[in-house]
Amino acid sequence: MTDLINRQYYLAQRPASVPTSEDVPARDVPVAEPAEGMAVIKNMFISLDPAIRGWMGDDPNYIEPIAINDAVRSSVIGRVVKSNSPELAVGDAVMSLGAWEAYTTGPAVAMNKLDESAGLPLSNFLSVLGPTGLTAFFGILDVGKPKAGETVLVSAAAGAVGSVVGQIAKIKGCRVVGMAGSDDKCAWLKDDLGFDEVINYKTCGDYGDAIRKACPDGVDVYFDNVGGEILDAALLCLNKFARVAVCGWISTYNDADAPGPKNLWQLVAESVTIQGFVVIDYMDRFPEAIGQLAEWVMSGQIQFKEDIVDGLDNILPAFLKLFDGSNQGKLMVRIPEE
Repeated sequence: MTDLINRQYYLAQRPASVPTSEDVPARDVPVAEPAEGMAVIKNMFISLDPAIRGWMGDDPNYIEPIAINDAVRSSVIGRVVKSNSPELAVGDAVMSLGAWEAYTTGPAVAMNKLDESAGLPLSNFLSVLGPTGLTAFFGILDVGKPKAGETVLVSAAAGAVGSVVGQIAKIKGCRVVGMAGSDDKCAWLKDDLGFDEVINYKTCGDYGDAIRKACPDGVDVYFDNVGGEILDAALLCLNKFARVAVCGWISTYNDADAPGPKNLWQLVAESVTIQGFVVIDYMDRFPEAIGQLAEWVMSGQIQFKEDIVDGLDNILPAFLKLFDGSNQGKLMVRIPEE
C-alpha cells in the first residue's frame, strides 16, 4: 500500500474571500497501511457544497473548522482498496466523510456501504439520495411543515437542494414559487419541475415587489438558501404564523462585511418561526427519507440534475461554480475508476 500516492488539496490558509490556489494548494503524500478497524477507499466522487466554504473559516459552525494543513473536508463516494476491518471488504462501494483527495482513510464503521444491486449511478448517493436530497426532505417537511394550499417560496431554487425542496412542496399540494439567477434556470423550474411561478433575482428589480407579485396571497413557508437582501425582502412578505427554514446563507460566505438581516422584527409582527437546521440532526431517520425519495424519483415525481466535473485537479475551479451560479444541479468531481 505504501506505493500508492495520495493527491490532496489542503487548507494552507483561511481564505479572505473567494478561495484561491494559494489558500488551497495540492500536495502528494503516501497512503499508509490502515490500522485496525480502518479502511482505505479510492475516491470516485467528491461532493462540492457551499458549507465547505464555511468550514474553511474559523467562525463557530456545526462541525469543527478545517484545521490549517488538513485536506479540505467533503463527503465522498469511493471503493475500498484496503480494509483492516470485518465491516468492509475490498471492492465495496461506500459513502464517507472524506476530503478533496484521491484516497481517504477512515474508520470502517463510519463508512456507509452502498447497495449497487439496483443499478443506480453511484453519484445519486451524493445528490438526490444523499446529503442533498436528505437536506431538502427534512428541511421542507420537518422545519417548513407545509400544508396543502399554502405558498412556499424557495431561494436558490434551481440549486441541488432548492429544486428538490420545491418538488416536495408540490407533492404536498402547495403553491411553489422559486427564485433563480437565469432565464434558463427559471424555465427549467417552471416548465420541467412544475413550479407555479419563478423570479429571476438578477433581473427582477426590487426583490420585495417581485415576491409580492409572484405571491399575491403572501408566503407561508420560506426556504432560505441565500440570506442577505433576499431574506430581508422575504421577511416583509410573510403571512401570519409563517415558517422560515434556514438552510444556508451563501450570499455572505465570501463577504466578511455582508450586512445582516434588518427585518427580523417581522418575526414578532407576524408570529413567524425561523429555524436553522443541518441534515446530521436527522441521521437516525435517513433510511426512511431515502426510501421515500427513491420512490418519488422512480415514479417521476422528483427530477434532478447532477453537474459532474472530471478530474481531481479541477476541484477548486469546480468548487467556485457554486458562487457564480454557473453550476447546473448537484456539483461534484469525478475521479474515474481505473
